[in-house]
Amino acid sequence: MAKNQRSILFLSFLLMVLIGCKQAEKKQPVQNQETTSTITYATGFTVNKEADFTVIEVTGAWPGADNFTYALVPKEKLPTISFPRDAYDAIIGTPIDKVVITSTTHIEPLNQLGVLNTVVGFPNTDYISSPEARELVENGQIQDLGMNDVLNTEMVLALNPELIVGFSINNENKAYDIIKKAGTPVVYNGDWVEHTPLGKAEWIKFFAPFYQKEALGDNIFAQIEASYLEAKEIAQKAKTKPTVLTGGLYKDVWYVAGGKSWMAKFLEDANSDYLWADNDETGSIGLSLESVLEKGQNAEIWFNSSSQTTYAGLGQASTHHIQFDAFKNKKVYSNAIDKGETGGLIFYELAPSRPDVVLKDFIKILHPELLPQHQLQFIKPLQ
Repeated sequence: MAKNQRSILFLSFLLMVLIGCKQAEKKQPVQNQETTSTITYATGFTVNKEADFTVIEVTGAWPGADNFTYALVPKEKLPTISFPRDAYDAIIGTPIDKVVITSTTHIEPLNQLGVLNTVVGFPNTDYISSPEARELVENGQIQDLGMNDVLNTEMVLALNPELIVGFSINNENKAYDIIKKAGTPVVYNGDWVEHTPLGKAEWIKFFAPFYQKEALGDNIFAQIEASYLEAKEIAQKAKTKPTVLTGGLYKDVWYVAGGKSWMAKFLEDANSDYLWADNDETGSIGLSLESVLEKGQNAEIWFNSSSQTTYAGLGQASTHHIQFDAFKNKKVYSNAIDKGETGGLIFYELAPSRPDVVLKDFIKILHPELLPQHQLQFIKPLQ
């Protein structure tokens, strides 16, 4: 009898061990591994590989934002990994099939990766300009969700996306709070905070891991980087550096691009003499008309004067505009010429993802002899 009891106890112990092993297989604790990052130009995020998942840390969702950390786990491995409580701001299964995006700058990276068809919602679809995305709007796949700061949360949740790629200037978006409380992750994207052309474009590497397309994202960016650097090298062959003015009057204030801004970097790499290059601002600078006239009246070329696309319209917007040599000499160029069928600007949707083409536009305008075959795509002359 005692022998039988010992046998039963042994079998019970063995069964418990086997069950424990099965449970361990089902939920293994996270094991940290050595990580690597392949981000070169962007300053607002990192991508690090662990043994079984990928960690994306967004360090610049907006100026002064806290860091946000997201764990991306292959869907088949989600049931097998346990994470410490509150270790990540969101845990997301990949590849994702349904996403809501909130900025037009999110559209082209997804298009480049071949996953634009996963987008199911967007705030104010009239801003969408690219033909591929507009087709998805017209056939009803991409739903209009209101405005970004007042998203229709009921519609968002009814679409049942796997995540929202959020754009925000601060942490006070109540719609995002509601969506997160309902169980849908909000992943912040800070591409707009980047100050360099290649830094903005490198955010394709932020999107790629959500679709398990890291190799494709790396390859696409490598081609854009090589094209940009080649164009920059060509620009250095120029024998002259035309003086450049930017911006225009808005309610008696003239806004020019800061010397450390995205636009100023293009002008530097295109080998121009930007008149505010020595300024340290990364955004725009508000100036008086008098100070701009003093410094920029004789500038040879004028970029991005306003939303006006004709000389007549620019002159009517303010008679002060006609005082500038670039206006008189018909050397004004704008990024607002080409619009989508509902009025959105092509430049703001596509240009951040194709800085090489933007740079070539600037070089073509500033030094036409260097790129004789290039056709302007984003920056064009006023009519």
